[in-house]
Amino acid sequence: MLNQDRRRRASSFRPDHIIERVNDTSQSAGLLAFMQLMLPDTNRTRLKSLLKYGHVRMNGVTELRHDSEVRPGYKVELNTGRPFVVFSNPRVNLIYEDDHLLVINKGYGLLSMGTPSASREKTAYTIMREYVKRVHPLNKIFIVHRLDRDTSGLMMFAKSQEAKEAMQHNWNNMVLERIYVAVLEGYVEQDSGEIRSWLAENSQHEVYSTQDKDKGKLAVTRYRVLERGHGYSLVEFSLDTGRKNQIRVHASDLGHPIAGDRKYGASGSPIHRLALHARTLRFVHPISRKMCAFELPVPSRFAGLVKYGTHKD
Repeated sequence: MLNQDRRRRASSFRPDHIIERVNDTSQSAGLLAFMQLMLPDTNRTRLKSLLKYGHVRMNGVTELRHDSEVRPGYKVELNTGRPFVVFSNPRVNLIYEDDHLLVINKGYGLLSMGTPSASREKTAYTIMREYVKRVHPLNKIFIVHRLDRDTSGLMMFAKSQEAKEAMQHNWNNMVLERIYVAVLEGYVEQDSGEIRSWLAENSQHEVYSTQDKDKGKLAVTRYRVLERGHGYSLVEFSLDTGRKNQIRVHASDLGHPIAGDRKYGASGSPIHRLALHARTLRFVHPISRKMCAFELPVPSRFAGLVKYGTHKD
C-alpha cells in the first residue's frame, strides 16, 4: 500500500520548469517588463497570472508584485511548471537550504525526531521531510544531530546520503563552533570558566556528573557571563563535546540551574519554558568544504528576564 501511495504521488507530480535570467545591465527594470524579456511570446495577462500564483522568484524569494524593481545583478526565476514551493511553519524557521543541507531554527517544545512513546507526534524531522517531498516526492532528509525537545535554536539536517555520512563520520572536525545561550538562576560568580566532568546515565535515563572516568563520557563545557540582573545570569555556553543534557547538567553543577529546568534543580519556570537556545552554528560544508556560519539573536524573553525580571517585548 505504501509503495502504491508513493507511485501515485510520483505520477501526479508536476516538475519544475524554471527559466532564469540575471539583470546584467547597469539599469533597473520593472519586474513585469523583465519577465517579458524572458518570455517574449507570452502575453501580459499570463505573466501577471504567473506572479499572482507564486511562479516567480527574485533573488530566491517568491515575488508577487509586478512593479517590483529588478536591480542590476538581481536574478529572476520563472517556474512555468508549477508554483514555487514555499516553506512555512509556525514552529520552525528555515534559515538555509542547498542541495545537501537544511539549517533550521527549531521552536521549543518540538521534538527533533520521533520516539517510541511519541511516534505520531509532529517533529522537526517530519515537518522538514514533508517540505522536501513537496519539492520532489523522491527527496529525503537525514538527521545528523538533535536538540532536546525544550531547547530551541539552530539545528541541521542532511539532504543527501553523502552529506549525512560526511558530517557523522567527521563531526568533531567539521563542526567548529556550537554556542548556546541560557538564563541561569542566580548570579554566576566568575565571568568565565570551564566545567569538566564525566557524564553518566542512571536507570531512569537521568544524566548526572561524575569524576569517575570509568563510569561516564568526558564532557567539557566553556561558559561566559553576558549579563546579570534581577536574580538571573544570561550565560553563553560553548561545547568541546556533545553529550546528552550536557549544558543542563553542567549548569546545575555550577549551582545555577537553567531557568525552567526543574529536572536539574531549577526552582521555577518564569517564562514557561526551558531557557536554553542554540544560538550559533559554524561548520565546514560536507560537500563544498566552504565555511558556513549561522547566528540567531538572543531570544527577547531571555533578555527580558535579566533586564526586567520578566518578559517584555
